[in-house]
Amino acid sequence: MTALQSEQPLAEITMARIAERSGVHLGTLYRRWGSVDGVLLDVVSERLSARSPVPDTGDYANDLREYARQAAEDLAGSEGVLLLRTLVSVRLGDGGSLPPALSRRFDELQLMLDRAAARGETVPTSEDVFELVIAPLCASLLFGTDPPPVERLVERVDLLAAHAADTEGK
Repeated sequence: MTALQSEQPLAEITMARIAERSGVHLGTLYRRWGSVDGVLLDVVSERLSARSPVPDTGDYANDLREYARQAAEDLAGSEGVLLLRTLVSVRLGDGGSLPPALSRRFDELQLMLDRAAARGETVPTSEDVFELVIAPLCASLLFGTDPPPVERLVERVDLLAAHAADTEGK
């Protein structure tokens, strides 16, 4: 699938082309995945499942910095484009849910924040983390711009931590 995606635009990939390229009968592909989106979701899920787990260093700020670095790596290059385009296509196409591997990543983020809160650390919401760390990476893929450097994402994480601490103190 990766080779096929590098040869032609994602929108032009068909089940027939996947069958031809993979040597798998077209009927088998339709029975197993149902559509190109189904195949793409499986590819994306496999790639996300192979990623490192969300960090647990015992310190929220360090965990979140490492999370930002991992997110930047996950969304870098052609794999990030494939991930984002697949998710947009599937979400807009049928309003489906996130692939299990991505859903698991969000659950792991919440678990990381919950662990930090249980240690008495002040933490932002997972939505805040998404808006400041993940959204800029996705926007750079959508608009074809260079992603923000990991250092800038780390600065945002630090600002987020400071803001959460200020908010809790009020």
